[in-house]
Amino acid sequence: MAGLRVGDSIPDLKLRAAGGRFVGLKDLAAKTALVLFFYPRDASPICTVESCAFRDSYQVLKGAGAEVIGISGDSLSSHESFSSRHSLPYLLLSDEAGTARAAFGIKPFFGIFPRRVTFVISKGGLVRSVFESQFRGRAHVEDALRALQEDGNSPAVQSR
Repeated sequence: MAGLRVGDSIPDLKLRAAGGRFVGLKDLAAKTALVLFFYPRDASPICTVESCAFRDSYQVLKGAGAEVIGISGDSLSSHESFSSRHSLPYLLLSDEAGTARAAFGIKPFFGIFPRRVTFVISKGGLVRSVFESQFRGRAHVEDALRALQEDGNSPAVQSR
């Protein structure tokens, strides 16, 4: 279960992206709405389905005013290989120490496995939607799109 709830402000975190550069989540949320999807592992079957579903819906999500970001505990080299292999157009951030998962209040599934949780974040950094499903990877994209469309009239979500 995710600890952050609708209406909460996201934590001020900086995580590494490809090339080793740091990306600040609050910095990004100051510019645009975000769809942050936490996933267990690069190249696992459900994670691949989920990541490719976000890839296939990327332009629609961008058109709805959001930037997509994937976060897992995998290394940068793993992310770079996974992203290249599947032509992912969005950032993958490395959370090897589990700092982001802890800050978002995401506890392990059955106390062992990393959970699959998607947060829709408004421009400005407030949580607008939280969706969790360990086994329905595509459903995360559908829920994110629905949340962005439902909240499309809110100035906090629009990035135009």
